[in-house]
Amino acid sequence: MNREVLLNELQFKAVKSSGAGGQNVNKVASKVELTFDLEASLGLSEDEKELLKQTISNRLTKDNLLLLQCEESRSQHKNKTLVIERFFEVIENGLVVPKKRKATKIPRAVVKKRLKKKRVRSEKKANRRPPNIE
Repeated sequence: MNREVLLNELQFKAVKSSGAGGQNVNKVASKVELTFDLEASLGLSEDEKELLKQTISNRLTKDNLLLLQCEESRSQHKNKTLVIERFFEVIENGLVVPKKRKATKIPRAVVKKRLKKKRVRSEKKANRRPPNIE
């Protein structure tokens, strides 16, 4: 993953933001929308692209575009910085390969303990029943 190349591939769009800002909100486009085309990226290898398609598939559009937006601050510059940080977080978390789980065997003592408890519980409930007189 090449951060500089990825940074150059990002597309930004400033939009009028909702929320706090008073009269300022009506005239300033402070919300920043980031668009990243995963398929056309030169900063990622083919293996990294495939891994990202699997790990962040729920965040991608049908055209494999990653869309992020930020409107936390009243400043467009700060929102742009925040959305870039969030973008790199998403990419780095998506590139982490989860460790494979090793199947382990249940210890014999644990199995014996469970079966003993089961037997005790069964006997307790059997003793609650009325006696069978025939």
